[in-house]
Amino acid sequence: MALASCFFPRHRLPLISGCRSLSPLACARAHDTATAPSRASPKALEAILDSKLIACLRAQDGVTAMEAASAALSGGVSVLEIVMSTPGVLEVVKGLLKFYPSSVIGVGTVLNVEDARKAVEAGAQFLMSPGTVMEILLDLHNSDVLYIPGAMTPTEILFAYNTGARIVKIYPASILGGARYISALKKPFSHVPMVASQGIATDSIGRYIKGGASAVVLSDAIFEKEAMRRKDFNKIHRLAHLATLQVHQDKRSVLDVCFYIHVVEIKRSWEAEAQISEVERAKAHCMILYPECNRKYII
Repeated sequence: MALASCFFPRHRLPLISGCRSLSPLACARAHDTATAPSRASPKALEAILDSKLIACLRAQDGVTAMEAASAALSGGVSVLEIVMSTPGVLEVVKGLLKFYPSSVIGVGTVLNVEDARKAVEAGAQFLMSPGTVMEILLDLHNSDVLYIPGAMTPTEILFAYNTGARIVKIYPASILGGARYISALKKPFSHVPMVASQGIATDSIGRYIKGGASAVVLSDAIFEKEAMRRKDFNKIHRLAHLATLQVHQDKRSVLDVCFYIHVVEIKRSWEAEAQISEVERAKAHCMILYPECNRKYII
């Protein structure tokens, strides 16, 4: 089937760097990749399937990236993606691997094979792209580094999977229909592991997982824009912790973290002499996310 894809007209493969744009030799390699025996799953794939959560970080500089990543990892995130355009991204990857050896660190929005090779040399354990870059998929076929290509349509998903992808990123998930779109895709493609990415909020994680997503990518839900701008790494730590609890649906822990969040917010309000409305808004936000987190758990 993948070999047949080599002769599809270009308009039949939108947003994919398919065989049509490659040399005959590269197209033959794509066929060889698709028909090669399957290999053991990389560590990154196992970690993603286990945690069901990938935190995606985009930062304005390397120092901020390191601090924000550390906050998320200490908050419970075990799989972290740093966007390739982040200044100093390769040094950040090296630093995180040194200080968090048990975590899985990858690079996202990788758009060409040159950047992919640089990321791999830095130690990245997985790479992600918004589309399927065939050169990267072929280059990493015999590597322990996991490549997660992006796809939007059934044709793109099938092409990526049949050409050797072990897991496919569905992007942009929220615009395409959210959890309902994932659920619809899983009916014909139940055998294809999928990562939902783009615009996913913490309170919608459960719907995506129930819809069939093997994992979700959270970006602003953890690395909130205002928190990143203010370099409020304590808040990023709390948001990361909340996201990991949501994945595992641990109600007791959810109540604990709600209590923790509001104690911190109230303490800060006292210290800063902020208006109580700030605290009330924080309480309301938590109660919307978790109805069981009612006022008897909040001072």
